[in-house]
Amino acid sequence: MWLFTKHGFFSAVSAWQGDGTTHQPIDPDRVVVRARVQSHLEALKARFPEQLGSCDIHVSPKRDYRYRIVVAKPDWSRVLAGLAEELDYDNFKNEVSGHEGRTAYEKSLHQVWSVMRDLQH
Repeated sequence: MWLFTKHGFFSAVSAWQGDGTTHQPIDPDRVVVRARVQSHLEALKARFPEQLGSCDIHVSPKRDYRYRIVVAKPDWSRVLAGLAEELDYDNFKNEVSGHEGRTAYEKSLHQVWSVMRDLQH
């Protein structure tokens, strides 16, 4: 699952058993939330401290997503519900443009929007 939020861009997938970050069987009870920008995960953790505050950010420089946290699936579900509940804007790209230091993220959002627009018939 890809999530583009005002806090940043995340890819959420099932965690592996064990430490959640190595090639083991899937752990049905945990999720790995991955990010390409550390500050995106930091912002998400700050917004949802009850669910994510104790999750350490794992840094893996050679992985496709350099930054990761492992979270219990029920906690991740609460984060997703919280993201839905905080919707208070009518244009996502405009909402992101209002945040300082988000120029690269905003530019990327416009590129994704353009690519996905081409999918529309």
